[in-house]
Amino acid sequence: MTAPDPRLAFADRGMYLAEADALVVADLHLGRGVASRVDAPLGDGRNTVDRLEGLLDRFEPRIVVVAGDLLHAVSWIPDGVADRVAELERAVERSGAALVVTPGNHDVSLERVYDGSVSTEHRLTDGTVVLHGHEPPERDADRYVIGHDHPALSVDGRKLPCLLYGPGHGDSEVIVLPAFDRLAAGTTVNRLRAGEFLSPLVTDADGLRPAVRDEAAGETLWFPSLGECRELL
Repeated sequence: MTAPDPRLAFADRGMYLAEADALVVADLHLGRGVASRVDAPLGDGRNTVDRLEGLLDRFEPRIVVVAGDLLHAVSWIPDGVADRVAELERAVERSGAALVVTPGNHDVSLERVYDGSVSTEHRLTDGTVVLHGHEPPERDADRYVIGHDHPALSVDGRKLPCLLYGPGHGDSEVIVLPAFDRLAAGTTVNRLRAGEFLSPLVTDADGLRPAVRDEAAGETLWFPSLGECRELL
């Protein structure tokens, strides 16, 4: 199926909005590996920074917005997290882009490791408002981009991180990004109802269309709405 908006590009769990010249990623959860005592090469956040650099090289955005949960641990800063945040800031600076963080529910200690631009909600030049999505929005917008729910689609027994696009808060559209953190298990959305999503911006789950990125093939696969997927998947 075709993309609902050709001005949007979905790649490696991030979204580039061409009209705003903006790259948005959500739920990086830096420090998850240490906080969770996960013994994995992805656990220290280096992979996250490397992948972000790949998206910066690909899209050359004017601005990068983190849609919440830059950090994972809520009440403390695990070893190495400050270094990863600094590396991320340097990567964005080298690309020539500005960096804005919209704090999520995990970012209680954000000011201890990040002193850059912070905004509860950030409005892009195309009118899109970016926020984490754990609380209702304060600003009206035609479109919101959020994280928080870590959506994933179950297809043929495989759990795949996915983007969701469709009707949202009020008369707006909402785009729910998957967690940029590859250690995040993801929430299978195939049969979820609106009330089962964590974000209050998801008000019509059946109308949301999932998209899965096939990086090997270099294409984004758009599925029918979740209402239709209940019968298909």
